[in-house]
Amino acid sequence: MGEFSARPKWDELIKGEKGEYVHGSVYTSPQIFEEELEKIWYRTWVYVGHVSEVPNPNDFVLKSIGPQAVIMTRDREGQINLLLNRCPHRGNQVCLEHRGNRGSFTCPYHGWTFVNTGALRGYPFAAGYEGSDRSTLGLGKVARVGIYQGFVFGSFADEGPSLEEHLGAARGALDALVMSSPEGEIEITAGFLQHKAKTNWKFIVENETDGYHPQFVHASIFDVASSGIGDLYSADSTAVARDMGDGHTEIDLRPEFRRIGKPMGWFGTSEERLPDYVSKMRAAYGNERANEIMIDGTPHIMIFPNLFIAEIQIFVIQPLSVDETVQHVTALQFKGAPDINRRLRQQTMGSVGPAGFLLADDSEMYERTQRGVHMRKPEWNYIGRGLARERRDEDGHLIGDATDEVSTRGIWSHYRKLMEAE
Repeated sequence: MGEFSARPKWDELIKGEKGEYVHGSVYTSPQIFEEELEKIWYRTWVYVGHVSEVPNPNDFVLKSIGPQAVIMTRDREGQINLLLNRCPHRGNQVCLEHRGNRGSFTCPYHGWTFVNTGALRGYPFAAGYEGSDRSTLGLGKVARVGIYQGFVFGSFADEGPSLEEHLGAARGALDALVMSSPEGEIEITAGFLQHKAKTNWKFIVENETDGYHPQFVHASIFDVASSGIGDLYSADSTAVARDMGDGHTEIDLRPEFRRIGKPMGWFGTSEERLPDYVSKMRAAYGNERANEIMIDGTPHIMIFPNLFIAEIQIFVIQPLSVDETVQHVTALQFKGAPDINRRLRQQTMGSVGPAGFLLADDSEMYERTQRGVHMRKPEWNYIGRGLARERRDEDGHLIGDATDEVSTRGIWSHYRKLMEAE
């Protein structure tokens, strides 16, 4: 089966009893990529940014939804707006600064000016526009904006499931995440690194909750560091891979952390090394609940299609073309916890910074797989690991061992549902 010009037949591209065979062309076809933009990136809810990135009235920051450039603003009334970075006059970009504070944006081409809600404020030589309806000449807007636990999502679709419905079971992970702060809030204030890879975006989404690769891809760091991370993804680990539904997946490491029962063990440290953070957590939640939070740690979850929370950092996935993807990554910061925040920044630089130990390994694998699926034979990727031992957890979600591909199959099941929709 090669590339095609007719509409894709998804039952011929994702096959098997549980979708364990995925055809290589879904990673390489420009036609499929364009259809993904319309049916996933421009129809569902997509993570855009965090409220802490625009804390003050008139703050703005440049973001994206897929290849679409978005200006996230907080207007003078405190509302979050998602505006498209395109002047309605001749299409010029109205904002070139990455971030700042301003109440309006002026197009550099012909001087049209827009308030930070997107409405047209005015244009030079207005006498030439008699009879024009100014209300129709504002900046384009993302149709719906939703916020959950400070995480801002946007949807180009005028109608559809609510953000809460879209997040489904993933809401619990965001609820748990913010409790790692003694003030119950996460902040995204450390600045982003951008990593571009010559790969299809779906290879990255698959990898984020793939517990099968760490022992091999990251063997070099596990050999020289005594972090214990490698053991979390071993055959003996009690951690589980989970399909949470709606394309959201996770590697749930809590069973291992609970077995060990050491507060702050998830972070590779001890209570004694972070006394200020620990004392604030106990004051905020009480000893028993604080212990539970500090043993469980933060989630390892991929919220479809583009937000990956990786314990100490977040990745935001941005597809640019069928074979080019950018990962925007930053350290998580726990509001009110400066001592652990410094460590979070340091560890993020050590793992995914320009000379980091982890992301370079993954990026090499992404680009190799992208080159590999262009080969004629075999045509299919097989993601059947753990099929015989899939099981349901107490909430009815499919789970498998930490190294099983139940999460990957969950991603493809949801993907096919979205792509088959009219």
